[in-house]
Amino acid sequence: MNGFKHLIIIILAFSLSNCGDNSDKKNFGISTNAKNNTIALNQVLELNIKNPNNLEVDSISYTLDGKNIEEKTPLSNFKLGSHDIIATIKYDRETEIVTQSISIVNAETPKVFGYQIINTYPHDITSYTQGLEFYNGELYESTGQKGESKLRKVNYKTGEVLKNVNLADNYFGEGLTVLNENLYLLTWLSGKGFVYNPKSFERKSTFKFGKSQEGWGICNDGNMLYKSDGTEKIWLLNPETLVEDDYIQVYTNKGKIGKLNELEWINGKIYANIYQKNGVVIINPENGATEAVIDFSPLKERVTKHKGLDVLNGIAYNPETQTIFVTGKRWDKLFEVKIIEE
Repeated sequence: MNGFKHLIIIILAFSLSNCGDNSDKKNFGISTNAKNNTIALNQVLELNIKNPNNLEVDSISYTLDGKNIEEKTPLSNFKLGSHDIIATIKYDRETEIVTQSISIVNAETPKVFGYQIINTYPHDITSYTQGLEFYNGELYESTGQKGESKLRKVNYKTGEVLKNVNLADNYFGEGLTVLNENLYLLTWLSGKGFVYNPKSFERKSTFKFGKSQEGWGICNDGNMLYKSDGTEKIWLLNPETLVEDDYIQVYTNKGKIGKLNELEWINGKIYANIYQKNGVVIINPENGATEAVIDFSPLKERVTKHKGLDVLNGIAYNPETQTIFVTGKRWDKLFEVKIIEE
């Protein structure tokens, strides 16, 4: 349990950015019951207008992320993360707009789950693993580093490479996912991703990132694509247009979790590697709440030690076995595990 406790401490240590009043004018301001501009999802947000000059006010209206809210508003249906409260105040035939930022955090501490190793399989020790996913019973993997990045299909039981295509040397490969007979592969800093035929590995098209800019991990729920960019945000992409329609922000009850990397959709939840932490968080895709954490750091002690050995990265759910497969960057083993909800 010491490893589990260590991971939960790391995750809860991510700090919130404190944002103050961003109003341009000084006649009014917004006061809330959020302590240090932070409030939990199960609380009722209470709003008041600061009116130091005692001006006669005709009307006040509030919005939170564009939605009309009242002076007392339950937050249970809102997403976690940083939000802007905007107050529109009408007085003496004038209108003033003031803004206050708050952070909505989860109401509960993440649970800590364990795991049981079911099987151990060989894995290419040279692969800088970025994406890992089962599709039609076969394991697909993408790797990173310029000059080394590749997309491949492998026999997970033997480690044999069944199909391989190398990316151009100027691309740093990242995560992958397969949806509607399309394989989506991200790159890191080039602001673009590729769409392949998952059977032939023929490249079908290229798409550009929007506000997310960087490519890290990607998964899907059968309808939408979910993309991480190395921050606390996970972007929702329309698979037809590949436009970033929306995003969630991943938070615990203490603050945000950054460096979200490889993603996997498992039974209605998003599992995400935290880069350089050898752990996985389980995320509610509706609001961004971190519901549980898994400390996989002991697995790194089971692989061959060598100069290029790097962190845990790669999560794949096999629906046929209903088990999870994890590995790491330049690990010589692929682990099949079963999650234990302790």
